[in-house]
Amino acid sequence: MKKIVLKFGGLLFVSVASGLMSHACGLNAHQALSLAIFVASIMGTLFFWEFRLSFAFLGSGLLLVAKAIDLDSFLKLTSLDVILFLAGMMIVVSLLKDAGFFAWLVALILRAKNLSGKKFTFLVMVISGLLACAVDEVTSIIFMVAAILEICDYYEVTPTPFIIISVLATNIGSAATVMGNPIGILIATKANMSFEDFLLTPFPIALVALLVTILIVFRWYNRAITEFDRHIDEMRADDILLRLISVPMDRHLKSSLTIFGVMMVTIVLHRRLEVLLGLTENTILLIAPMLTAGVIMVWKRHKAREYVERGIEWWTLLFFMLLFAQAGTLRHTGTTDVFARLFADFAKNNPGGLLAFVLWSSSIGSSVLDNVIIVVTYVPIIKSFFTLGYGAPPLWWALLLGGCFGGNITLIGSTANIVAIGLLEKEKNIRIRFRDWFGIGLTVGLVTTMVAWAMLLLKNYCCTFKI
Repeated sequence: MKKIVLKFGGLLFVSVASGLMSHACGLNAHQALSLAIFVASIMGTLFFWEFRLSFAFLGSGLLLVAKAIDLDSFLKLTSLDVILFLAGMMIVVSLLKDAGFFAWLVALILRAKNLSGKKFTFLVMVISGLLACAVDEVTSIIFMVAAILEICDYYEVTPTPFIIISVLATNIGSAATVMGNPIGILIATKANMSFEDFLLTPFPIALVALLVTILIVFRWYNRAITEFDRHIDEMRADDILLRLISVPMDRHLKSSLTIFGVMMVTIVLHRRLEVLLGLTENTILLIAPMLTAGVIMVWKRHKAREYVERGIEWWTLLFFMLLFAQAGTLRHTGTTDVFARLFADFAKNNPGGLLAFVLWSSSIGSSVLDNVIIVVTYVPIIKSFFTLGYGAPPLWWALLLGGCFGGNITLIGSTANIVAIGLLEKEKNIRIRFRDWFGIGLTVGLVTTMVAWAMLLLKNYCCTFKI
């Protein structure tokens, strides 16, 4: 009880102090109030994760009652496109799970020769990173969580460490290509970057960061990996269990994989299809899982309601909507504009530290704010550096890498984090506490950001970019 009182006291103190200090520094009443409410929601989510949706509703209601934002604007900021994408993907995952895809995938991994705890950890991280950069972080983590839960159930080990390391690798891998993260697409369009540009700079940096993270994880979760080894040795002794893990690919599974494959090809080629059809950017990306979900519900009409009611993580999606809207309110009230001007003044007076400032501020900012909001706020500022004579390409990469790598620092640092935690809580009733995540998240976030900083500086010196 004492801890709860202290947490609530700290929450109120930090929120009120942030509002008063920001008002004293020049923010108007609406800006200071929106900042204070947003800080309260974030702190409440971090301190009381199981009540995160409650804080999201309370914070959103207070913003509307205080007239910090009107209802129409608030609804426009809920990022409904992201919500519909996630809902569609969750229905697709429900079909694959029902068809036995994950049992089949797990069987392939379990029957691998000389499987060990380290080998399994390595495979989880590499597959997570590659999936994230090949499709997107949300799709990657949805499938990886389902597979990890199946494997951990088989070996009777706690899935929490392996879920966390999969998320860490997913966030890192999402920075490697234009398809890995929404902010990658945003930066590519605003900066006129091509897919090949991503292969030349972010991809090798993400690869090195992933390798460094694997080494950190081997050390950090040595006990969990050792326990996994022990359970593997016990299960190997049972010939009956070894025969049971052979899962055939039947007609139902083949049909489900065909539907999934068509959807994935469409997502991978969405940009080319949008240009070919003259559609707005990301239209195909959004409707691909929606159309696929529609086809699935017609095909499996007797299970359609079950897929929607049980397959979709509504708790998580509602939290997303309200969190996105609250973060967007800061832009609506002009709060982020004030910070943007301070950023511009800093850049003007200290151009030598510009790249470092963009990288580290986006990394730290993305640990508490949705990285899309961070990037959208910084885009016009970085574009203005053209007129100041600063080299923009390294700054775009700093923004991308900081936004993706910084998402590993906290529980709510990225969409992948929240989706994975929500799925773990729903499927196994296991809650990842703030302290369970923050240690490894902060370590990986800081180290990978330092790797990105060093490699960007090296590339800048070699290519004589002007910073």
